[in-house]
Amino acid sequence: MELFKMKNKIHYLINQITTLTIFIFSALLADDRYKMPPKAIADLVDAPVTPSVSISPNKKQILILERSSLPSIEELSQPELRLGGLRINPANNGRSRTSYYIGVIIQDIKTGRQTKIKGLPKGARISNISWSPDGKYIAMVVTSGNKINLYTAITRNGKAKKLLNSPLNAIYGSPYYWLSDSKGLIAKIILDHRGDPPKASTVPKGPVVQENAGNKAPARTYQDLLSNAHDEALFEYYMTAQIVRVSHKGKVVQIGKPGIIRRAEPSPDGNFILMETIHRPFSYLVTVYRFPTLIEILDTNGKSVHILRDMPLAESIPIGRDAVISGPRSFGWRSDVGASIYYADALDGGDPKKDVQFRDEVFTLPAPFTGKAKSILKLELRFSGVRWGDNKNALVSAREWVQRRSTSWHVNPSTSATRKIIDRIYEDRYNDPGTPVTTLNKYGRSVMIIKDETKLLMIGNGASPEGDLPFLDEFDLISKTSKRLWRCEAPYYERVISMISQDGKTFITSRESKDEPGNYYIRSVEDNSFKSITQFEHPYPQMKGVYKEMLTYKRSDGVDLSATLYLPPGHELGDGPLPLLVWAYPREFKTLRAASQVVGSPYRFSRISPTSPLIMLSYGYAVLSGATMPIIGEGTQEPNDNYVKQLVASAQAAADIMVNKGVTTRNQIAIGGHSYGAFMTANLLAHSDIFQAGIARSGAYNRSLTPFGFQSEQRTFWEAPEIYFAMSPFMHAQKVNEPILLIHGEADNNSGTFPVQSKRYYHALKGHGATAKLVMLPHESHGYRARESVMHMLWETANWLDTYVKKEGKD
Repeated sequence: MELFKMKNKIHYLINQITTLTIFIFSALLADDRYKMPPKAIADLVDAPVTPSVSISPNKKQILILERSSLPSIEELSQPELRLGGLRINPANNGRSRTSYYIGVIIQDIKTGRQTKIKGLPKGARISNISWSPDGKYIAMVVTSGNKINLYTAITRNGKAKKLLNSPLNAIYGSPYYWLSDSKGLIAKIILDHRGDPPKASTVPKGPVVQENAGNKAPARTYQDLLSNAHDEALFEYYMTAQIVRVSHKGKVVQIGKPGIIRRAEPSPDGNFILMETIHRPFSYLVTVYRFPTLIEILDTNGKSVHILRDMPLAESIPIGRDAVISGPRSFGWRSDVGASIYYADALDGGDPKKDVQFRDEVFTLPAPFTGKAKSILKLELRFSGVRWGDNKNALVSAREWVQRRSTSWHVNPSTSATRKIIDRIYEDRYNDPGTPVTTLNKYGRSVMIIKDETKLLMIGNGASPEGDLPFLDEFDLISKTSKRLWRCEAPYYERVISMISQDGKTFITSRESKDEPGNYYIRSVEDNSFKSITQFEHPYPQMKGVYKEMLTYKRSDGVDLSATLYLPPGHELGDGPLPLLVWAYPREFKTLRAASQVVGSPYRFSRISPTSPLIMLSYGYAVLSGATMPIIGEGTQEPNDNYVKQLVASAQAAADIMVNKGVTTRNQIAIGGHSYGAFMTANLLAHSDIFQAGIARSGAYNRSLTPFGFQSEQRTFWEAPEIYFAMSPFMHAQKVNEPILLIHGEADNNSGTFPVQSKRYYHALKGHGATAKLVMLPHESHGYRARESVMHMLWETANWLDTYVKKEGKD
């Protein structure tokens, strides 16, 4: 009897404990408040942010720009309009979700003397900072309360003042430009007395109708599109602006008529304005950058001097990386002369699939813009840009996506003499000759540095089997050969930022190492000396001594792969296995040679942003970052023809080397990624058993929802349905037998990664009994910004890894 009573008591206690456990667990599940990750992780999120630097035109001063920490969820939750692909803050007529600075310090490079900018409102949010061409002033956009205003400051003493009482319209395009004489600026302001914004009627006037009259209009999947007449009215209300010229004394002169002004850029000599004005009809299919746009040249009084083109609505541009609108496009000022327009004209109707001898033709049209435009070059590839030097030197670039090919042509703008100087596969990083070094001319515009009339200074990343080693070269335009002037040396990563002497002998660099954050130096190649300009401190000293090693290894098919291994502070290779997080992002290649090249540098400072996978080092995890996952399609093959097979092989190789080196064990490895990396993660869990768990952030999982192409895939769903099916994790949800954590911003506006992608994928996983969790972050976009969101995301990540990856008895 006593034994029976004791058993009853035990059963009662067990039932009570079980009930309490279920209650606590249910309460935890119902607790949808933001969580905080472990303190070691939270401390890294809240670590001070290293300032940015801007160098004056005369190289005598720098601006130290103090950056803000993460905003609060309250700030991110403010009202927001989503119109035409833009996100607008209706309270201040600017963009929502903008980054900003919270302080500006002027530092003399020679003496190190610092002056803090004074005269700004308390709590000012500063953005769009630029030097005047003569370096005596800086201009900045200052947000305070519900107003966005233009301020200037004198660099000699740091005194700032509001230049315009009228608020800026800072939604789209640059809100201001300096005039070349540094005596004033061109700015976009909100209309005075514009009234209240349009109100939506609660009673519709009729249906929303879209119609196509047999024209092909393929389009990628965009977010935040206009959807009705009220959206159009709001778009016009908030986007309409007035152009003004304002002097340092605050004298304001209106220029031209109000409009939806995308661009109002003065000519280098300040005598004309290149104006781009958006107008109806708007589109419900594409974003604002494809809306009809009148492109014209105005004089400084606002009178139209010449209409360059009234660009039509661009809904029917063919799908493809090299597809463009037919006719003239890409208008801009030549930076090397007072007032001359350049532009490109598509000779293939904008369709890269057409078989033509030349794709584009480049023209110039000088002031007074009454003559015929002058052709300076016909290109067999698609025009991608031009760099101006002087009246004898310009560099025109062209690209072809299908073959990953790029060319550079030397052009004499005076005689139109041309010569191809570079023809290369641009995904081949090892043989990249670099980019021309520029300086500011008398107009304050960027032009190439020309040495001895025939030589360019070139800077590049210097990719190599040992990692990136940035360089400075002298490129001979006649012989097409390079001469090495300087290259960074281990154990530092150092790159040229700005040239002090035009001969390439003295310049400013940014220099960093594994444990030293980037600081700025003056370097001389003549005596190999260098002098410090800044002394930024390590932002998270608790992470000093993190083990970092760049690894190279092979895939089963012989492809060379690379990655960077990080171990927690105080942990060395050989100290025993750790739980491991592999973080990656697949990339497509057309050549095996390019796919096998090493990416990154072993000597770069280990920057740990709040959303970086490296943050898990503080929590005792090893991290394999940037593990290359090349998807290769040589010749007539497309990379994605064998996507899954190559992806799994790359992942297996990464796991194998980690186990073979003793970093981890096979049952302690997680895979993770963001965006296309999330897509990768879901595919690896569906098609392999390499990993114990996955973390997929802001991904797309059903490619039938992006039917006109995605990432580097140019074929449509109807052209290659088997590829779309094979690559879509949604179609293989029944195969996922490892735990997967899905995280997504509820307001993701990235093309293709709609929030519904994660929701539908979670439903599919749940329907097949998978272990899965879906976390939707309120108000967050493709990347996560609010402190509460980031902390919660990291709490979810740490819990997921602890539960499914970190095994008992392992720290």
